[in-house]
This record gives sequence, structure tokens and C-alpha cells, in this order.
Amino acid sequence: MITPRRIFTTLFFGGLLLLGLLLTRSYGMGWDEPTDREAGYISLRYLAQLLYPAALNTDYLQGLQELRTYREADHGVAFQLPLAVLEAAFFPHDIRRAYWMRHFLCFSTLVLGAWAVYRLGAERFGSWRWGLVGAGMLVLSPRIFSEAFYNHKDLVFMNLFALGGFTLSRVLRRPTWGRAAAHALVTALAVDVRIMGLLLPALTVGFGALEMWARPVRRSALVRTLAAYMAGAGVLIVLFWPYLWEAPVQRLWECFGNFRRFRQTMQVFYLGQMESCQRLPWHYLSVWLLVTTPVVYTVLFIGGAGAVLRAFFRRPLEFLSRVAGRRDLLFGVWCVGPLVLIALINSVVYDGWRHVYFIYPAFVLLAVRGLRAGVLAWQATAPASAGRRLGMAAGALLAVGVAHTAYRQAADHPYQYTYFSFLPGPAAGRLFERDYWGISARQGLSWVLAHDSSPTVAISDTLYYKDFVGNNALLLVPADRARLRLVPHHRAKYFFGMYRWHPTPYDASYGTPIHEIRVAGLPILTVFRR
Repeated sequence: MITPRRIFTTLFFGGLLLLGLLLTRSYGMGWDEPTDREAGYISLRYLAQLLYPAALNTDYLQGLQELRTYREADHGVAFQLPLAVLEAAFFPHDIRRAYWMRHFLCFSTLVLGAWAVYRLGAERFGSWRWGLVGAGMLVLSPRIFSEAFYNHKDLVFMNLFALGGFTLSRVLRRPTWGRAAAHALVTALAVDVRIMGLLLPALTVGFGALEMWARPVRRSALVRTLAAYMAGAGVLIVLFWPYLWEAPVQRLWECFGNFRRFRQTMQVFYLGQMESCQRLPWHYLSVWLLVTTPVVYTVLFIGGAGAVLRAFFRRPLEFLSRVAGRRDLLFGVWCVGPLVLIALINSVVYDGWRHVYFIYPAFVLLAVRGLRAGVLAWQATAPASAGRRLGMAAGALLAVGVAHTAYRQAADHPYQYTYFSFLPGPAAGRLFERDYWGISARQGLSWVLAHDSSPTVAISDTLYYKDFVGNNALLLVPADRARLRLVPHHRAKYFFGMYRWHPTPYDASYGTPIHEIRVAGLPILTVFRR
């Protein structure tokens, strides 16, 4: 039967997937992507050693490190290993198309994450329309949307964590063996993308215990289901992460320890100062979330969080006895808990708040809670009252805020990864990092090659910019790629100013600026000719 719900959800999610397919080639390559790809292939080589040694003679498994000594083995490969298999099967000799495939499949997980938010919202707020509002807010978030194409760690993890929140809600609502198995599968995939996925079992046990208190009649079923879930998740976490196979407990603990005190030591530009990522202040993540999230969503989140806290402290036992209250509490713990945990254990973070993107679905759901509370309050006012007029004015302002976000997401394409919500471009440049992924190097390369017909084009390989430029060169057509030469700075004709570790303008020694990419007045890449 065709219903409005089916029509709108099909159009939304089908249209989103189609949009991703159309935009996949618009974005450059992040500096982590070659390492992510290598991790998948090293695990694939390990599987070949165990299961099919003859495959070791293939080109794509040559020259790789051993898994047990690989430095990045403490990152799970639940997403990268299947990508390596697909690349080896369909694009073994076409690196450019292989990366387009990776970008599209990465974006496809955003569709999955948006669907999970939709289902969680529909369940909590009793209407598919509210669920679709939540999914729309998740997608209409400029940084989240753009990073969905190339951030194979944090965005994929965010979407799997959102799906884990949905499978958890299903287990809590009606504990069955099938739901426990589905939740265990999603948990294992999340953990095997980022070790922070271990928060899912913690949430499951904690809210399972709360559910037993609230619904004693379900206690025995919940105990059996949670036991099956924990056993299944433990087995699947090891199964999907080959590095764990030889010593599961020891290596999982090692990976968690590495997460707590990650080996990265680079400098981070934050609030106008260069700081070590090992010693960032506790507010680093919260400030980055605030300045890169649309203002209208933040306002709604504050309203939603305030409504939840007010309901909880007014009648805590009644609040916890209701399913809606327990779901609101789940969203709150999911959103705030990781920020508190990371601050307490002083975990290493950098590159904005990307390491906690997985809290954003909960942030969005609490924002929907705030919007719904406002709509209900407006509906309860008298038709001609001042409250009704005030509500209409607030609604108009919210609509303008959403429209402005949509405009920025379209106008800044494909540079949404440098979106700042309320800071003017020059102010943002004085306080925060810009294109820390180096994505804009792809457009810089394309511009130089289009305007320089020389048989070879020499570009400076200074410092980390070598990775930014070299990675994005892989997305060029082979003929253009063959013209590029990455050479020492004194021999280069061109230099790319990327503004990551150089937040101030470049001086004349770098050459004459001939091309610049700006987003909302903020330079994110300058091409210099020497």
C-alpha cells in the first residue's frame, strides 16, 4: 500500500543516495585515506596467508608489511577490509576509480546513519515526520555531509553508532534472540571501525539494567537477551578484526590503551595559538562542535536538553518509568557522556571534533526534542495571544536559520568541510584550522594543470604538503598525473599554501599568488608561482 510515509521516506533516502552518487567526484582526498586503504590490504594479505597463500603473488598484495608489526593495526578494518576486497575484484589497476568507489560507499553509510536517526526519531516522538526531520538535520549539516565522502573512520563510525543506537532501542523495547544478534553485529562493526564502539556494550548494559528496573516483567527475558548479546558481540568483534585473532584480549586491551594515549604528537591551531594535541584544553571538542554546527540546531538542542533536564528533576522516578523518558536519557548520555569521558581520561584528539562525530545523531535527536517541545507549547497557546505571535516569530527565525544552512551547504560546495556556523571567515581563520584534511589540493592541482600546458609541472613537496598534493594527484586522469613532479622547494615552479600549520598569510618568498580558493571570505588554499 502506498502511503505518505512510504512516498516521502523513499524520496528522501533514495534521493540522498542518488545525490551522493552524483557528487562523489566533487571531493578531493583526505590525508588519511592512503593509510586507511593500506590497512585494508595488509589485513587482506594476512587472510591470504592463512586461507589462500597462492593469492600472495598478486600485484596488490606485494610489498606490504606484516600485520603483527604494522603500526596502524590498532585501527579496526571492518570497513577497510571489504573495500580492499572490492577494489581488488573490480579496480585492481585503476586507483582513481577505486577511490571514487570508496568515496561513494563511504557516503552510503551516511544514508544508513540517517535512516537510523529517522527510525529512532519516529519511535521516540511517535511520528515518522519527526523522524524525517531528524534525518534531514543530520544530512543538512555542511561538515558532516562533506566528510561523509572521504572520512572513512569517523563518519563511518558515526553512522554505525547511530545504527547501534537503533538496534539497542529495539532490544530494550522487545528483547529477542534475533534483535540481540542484530545488535551484536552492529556493535562489532562499530568497534572494529573505532575502538570507542565499546561504549555501545556499556550503554546496552546500563540501559538494560534501567529497563529491568522499569519493567520487572521483562527482567528474565532481558537478562537472557543481554547475555546472548555480549557473547555474540565478543565473538564478532574478534572475527571482524584479524589483528585480534592471535591474542584477542591482550590486543584489544592494547588497542584501547593506544586510544587513551594516542601516539600522535602534532601541533594544533586552536583559539589563535599553536598547541600540542597531547595538551589541549578540556573545552577543545565542545568549542569545535559549537562553531561548526548550524546555530539553529544548537538553539534547538539547548531547548531539548533543557526540556529533558526539567522533566527529570521535576519527577525523576516518573520520568524514568516512561519509555520516552528513558529514550531521552539515552540520547543525553550518548551525547554528553563521551565528551566527559575523553576529558577525564585526557585522550588525544585533534582535527576539530571529528573523533566524537558519533555523538552528533544524539545531538540532533535532542534538537528535534526541543523543536517538538516548542511546537507543542505553541499549539497550547490561545490563537490570538502574544505567545502565539511570539511562537510564529521564533518559527520564522528558525526557518531562516535552516534556509541559511541549506544555502551555505550548496554555495560552499565542494568545500563544506571548512564551514563555520556564525564566525565570519577572517575571524575563523585567526582562531581555528581550516582545511586540515588537505582536500582542496585536488582543485588546486586541477587549476594549475588547466592553466599550465608544460609537459611537466613542478610543485613543491615542502613539509606535510607533499602528502596533501601527492594524495590528491591520485584522483587526476593518468595523463595529468604523469605531468606532475613533486620536487624540493627550491626547484619548484608552484607552491600550495594550505594554512594548516601556517595560519598567517604567506610572505613573498613563496612566490606570487596566482589562484586562491575562498569559502565565506576565508582563504583555504593559495597557489603561488615562483
